[in-house]
Amino acid sequence: MALFGLFRRRPHERQGFELYGAAVRAARHPAFFERLGVPDTLDGRFDLIGLQVALLIRRLHRDADPRGAALAQAVFDAMFADMDFNLREMGVGDMSIARRVKAMWEAFHGRAQAYEAPLQAGDRAALAAALARNVWRGGLAGDAPGPAGLAALAFATDALLAQQPMSLFLGGEARFAAPEEPPEESPEELPA
Repeated sequence: MALFGLFRRRPHERQGFELYGAAVRAARHPAFFERLGVPDTLDGRFDLIGLQVALLIRRLHRDADPRGAALAQAVFDAMFADMDFNLREMGVGDMSIARRVKAMWEAFHGRAQAYEAPLQAGDRAALAAALARNVWRGGLAGDAPGPAGLAALAFATDALLAQQPMSLFLGGEARFAAPEEPPEESPEELPA
């Protein structure tokens, strides 16, 4: 009987992986790299995934439903299980996996904390400055178009997630705000 306990799934494990997958899909939108200029590197991609996951976890923790905290933990667990898997796929040795995952966890946690205060205060400039420091590694000012645009998108995502019911999250679904694409020129506006 005790052996079956080893193979039992944790609460909300499936939903955690599905919600994490939704956050990853949202973070892979090409406009982040093409229009906002997020570096298309492992670090840049990690930062975008971390931002989307942090916003999702923030939403889940704010819900009055006690399952929100358990679901937030499941999303966090899914993220770092995926990070572990990806490091192994990239050929990182078993001996250094734990150290690298711990460093990623610390980076994620630090960023989530840095974003929380500006989100709570509704301070877009402070969030843009934090994003410039983390995503662009201080290479851009907070009022540059990339960080300012990413901050605006983070606020839009935060608001969109706040409108979604817990039943949607418990079903493993979440909707994230997509970066706006610049309007395409119509044929009439093209030079002759």
